[in-house]
Amino acid sequence: MKEEFLNLPLTKNEEAKRFELIVDGHIAFIDYEEEGKIIKLIHTESPEALAGRGAATALIEKTLNYLEENAYALIPLCPLVFAYVKRHPEWKKLVPSKYLRLFDRE
Repeated sequence: MKEEFLNLPLTKNEEAKRFELIVDGHIAFIDYEEEGKIIKLIHTESPEALAGRGAATALIEKTLNYLEENAYALIPLCPLVFAYVKRHPEWKKLVPSKYLRLFDRE
């Protein structure tokens, strides 16, 4: 994660059902659905003003850290989150075993 994002807090906005990262007044977010201790990450969005800066990647990393710290299982429905986990297989530990076969597809 780029240093400029390290100290920015991740917010779990339960009302809007999304994880949020505010960068220079702009909100990058990941929509989620929660069922018990399982979180489905559905859609990631980063404003055009943050394009190319790594805000979406920082948001994903902070969200995965939150899930790990709070003992959530992850179902990565968002293509961006799925691709991130595929590139960083250490995060597969959050994915329930019955979904791991999806990462073997090309």
